Amino acid sequence: MLSRFARSFTTSAVPRSGAAKLGLEGLAQRTSLRGQNILVRLDLNAPLSKEDGVTITDDTRLRAVVPTLQFLREAGARTVIATHMGRPKGERNPNMSSVLIGDALADCVGGGASVKVAADCIGDTVKSEAANLTDGEILLLENVRFHNEETKNEANFAAALADASGASIYVNDAFGTAHRAHASTAGVTAHMEHKAAGFLMQKELDYLIGAVESPKRPLVAIVGGAKVSTKVPVIESLLGKCDSVIVSGGMIFTFYKALGYNVGNSLVEEDLIPLATELMAKAKAAGVELYLPTDVVAASKFDNDADFSVVNVNAIPDGTMGLDIGPDSISHISNLIANSSTVIWNGPMGVFEMPNFAKGTFAVAQALADSECISIVGGGDSVAAVKKSGLAPKMSHISTGGGASLELLEGKVLPGVAALDDL
Repeated sequence: MLSRFARSFTTSAVPRSGAAKLGLEGLAQRTSLRGQNILVRLDLNAPLSKEDGVTITDDTRLRAVVPTLQFLREAGARTVIATHMGRPKGERNPNMSSVLIGDALADCVGGGASVKVAADCIGDTVKSEAANLTDGEILLLENVRFHNEETKNEANFAAALADASGASIYVNDAFGTAHRAHASTAGVTAHMEHKAAGFLMQKELDYLIGAVESPKRPLVAIVGGAKVSTKVPVIESLLGKCDSVIVSGGMIFTFYKALGYNVGNSLVEEDLIPLATELMAKAKAAGVELYLPTDVVAASKFDNDADFSVVNVNAIPDGTMGLDIGPDSISHISNLIANSSTVIWNGPMGVFEMPNFAKGTFAVAQALADSECISIVGGGDSVAAVKKSGLAPKMSHISTGGGASLELLEGKVLPGVAALDDL
């Protein structure tokens, strides 16, 4: 029976992809989980306080995997968790140790759960600890990135990880690392009889793939951020799938320059001006609206206390730089959202970290919160903005993987997903 945590992650409103992967419910139907060691890849890379280095400042990633861990506990599985923290580059670093998150993870799982923490992720000692687990117990392995072989997807390390876990069943619930072909996300699956998606992974795939393969229309994508160079592939992909693509953030000034507008001191990627022209032509040929803001907030310098004014995009004064979208653009984008059935948002509208230039970003968050559309938010900055606005609970789905969500929207195959069994 599905636990109350798992039920909260069902996504029946979102169409499933034809390439759906085996999930936990399907796994439980294929084989008994009770008494079985199961290797679970999670992304528990929680931020720690800069002051003391041990206090978790945001436990979102820990709470996000509770449905999977609770399901496995209720099924009587013996859970062995592989995760990473930070980028230790193959060296042991006590500031990036799994020890720092063991107790917090147990608190999140609740129900009297305890989380044992191993001193390593491979080797005979770990193998013995995994072999001595009882039904429902959880063993958290040490940071897999303490070994250089992890990020290199080295075959012997992947085999050692599988051997130490004592598992023949693998569950990946780490969407944030699914775009990396690492030993714990890809290589280890060669040693597993069953490979399934956890509830978080399943939710991410249902929303992100469902949104572009069989969306409720009109489908609108909002692509923001500082540079065109980081978003070209996703814009190109979305032009073939969306009814409207809204481009915003610092990247708009490269498009304006391509249109022949004066952009003052605004951020421009000169080498990408021809590509911006090409993207606009592709949108026109495809009959897709590529919307660029019509007014911006232009400031005298990159500073929250700088003098600023709202100007038309073809009248940006010399010596100023655009740092946010203006009220006319906010009104138009809000109307597009209100009349949409599905909205994908990746990247802020302006420099939202500065209060004077955050209105556009927070207005988009409010429009999504007020809308009845399926709202999917991805990318570190837009996720941070939604959380800062206090509107996160009003979003349909907030992706836990910035890079992974972008690559999925680009149409790329994610190694960590491809390695799982088909439904």
